[in-house]
Amino acid sequence: MVAAVRFGTDGIRGRAHDEVTVDVAYRLGWAVAQVLATTVYVGYDTRESSPELAAAVLAGLTAGGAPAMNLGLFTTPGVAVIASQRHGAGVVVSASHNPYYDNGLKVLAVGGAKLDVATEEAITLALAQAPSPSEPAPAVPVDLGAQDEYLEHLRTLVPVDLSGLHLVIDCANGAASHVAPALFADVGARLTVLHDRPDGRNINEGCGSTDVSDLVATVLALGADLGLAFDGDADRLVAVDHRGHVRDGDDLMVLFAIDRASRGALGGGLVVTTMSNLGLHRALGAAEITVRETEVGDRNVMLALEEVAWRLGGEQSGHVIFADVAPTGDGLLTALTLCELVARKGPLFDQADAAWRRVPQALVNVAKSDFDRDVVDALFDELVTRYEVAGDEVRLLVRPSGTEPVVRVMIESTDERVVTEFTERLHAHFRPAPGASKAPE
Repeated sequence: MVAAVRFGTDGIRGRAHDEVTVDVAYRLGWAVAQVLATTVYVGYDTRESSPELAAAVLAGLTAGGAPAMNLGLFTTPGVAVIASQRHGAGVVVSASHNPYYDNGLKVLAVGGAKLDVATEEAITLALAQAPSPSEPAPAVPVDLGAQDEYLEHLRTLVPVDLSGLHLVIDCANGAASHVAPALFADVGARLTVLHDRPDGRNINEGCGSTDVSDLVATVLALGADLGLAFDGDADRLVAVDHRGHVRDGDDLMVLFAIDRASRGALGGGLVVTTMSNLGLHRALGAAEITVRETEVGDRNVMLALEEVAWRLGGEQSGHVIFADVAPTGDGLLTALTLCELVARKGPLFDQADAAWRRVPQALVNVAKSDFDRDVVDALFDELVTRYEVAGDEVRLLVRPSGTEPVVRVMIESTDERVVTEFTERLHAHFRPAPGASKAPE
């Protein structure tokens, strides 16, 4: 039933045509029209289900009385920028880093920011009361000028000449495929482009920020200066340095925080989530940079930044938020900012390695249907006792995913034996889940 449809950590997400249906998309459009009562800009990613779902959202918006604008194939942060520039709201049809057979509906508030809790609840209530589509709606033409507007906005924010850099970019066969090559070519970079041929089903498949193996190999084979990997909707960035080392959001945030602090431009401290590595906290503490921790989710990071009026925050997964210039995390903006640093200061990650040391950490995804918290806690307590690890040198984080049917179990410790054995025994006890494990590089 529609009343049971709920927002997760990043909108509504599930199997396309099963949980995320045309009916749900239409009703959501109608509900957004009732609550936000403004022009709404709709974009979508490259999944085979996305155009049909976007058309349903547009129809629902129109039926609900809101002016509906079709941006066509567009990144999530791009929709946010257009909503901000034109003083409207947004809806993005995307499941971000999920496989092609999933899809999602993300609602952006007036001005392009993430929804606050009260507005999200109001839309949820309106969704439960929304009518179903009664007749086919006329197609809404695509705004062909919006992409150039977005790219010009990015170039204005980071005016840089990258003619001295050889970049390898991995577009994840997603929404970045039609904008990232144009952006980096425009600023002069020598480009090698990977995974920019979406076919509706290959989004995030063995590529992008969740699988950088091709990117690493290509950077090393070509001797490139930097590799840049986006996810399906291009709000994340994972980088690969000139030595082939994978650099996630924690690496990027350490670099950006220290650089901004050195120039007096940090504007407070850094907001991270509970997933960020213990080593980040130690390094920034030593640099006298305050770190504030919040729950997982880029919306939580943005809300914390607003609360303390700081400018920089993000997640280990590659969401980085420059709150002074952008309404949400933007993988292309993060990539441009990183390239500007490299162009200005040379190979940065040597400096990052001197600034901080990552504490051994691993992430295991356990199917929700198979999860047993008592087993996890007992194993953790046993290993901490056996290896005599102090409380401030080990951490266990357990949380249900808001985007996938898994429970994420994160372990980190200054004693690598704890991380290794904990991970091995979890794999032995629980059946594998999608994305069964991830150990940050």
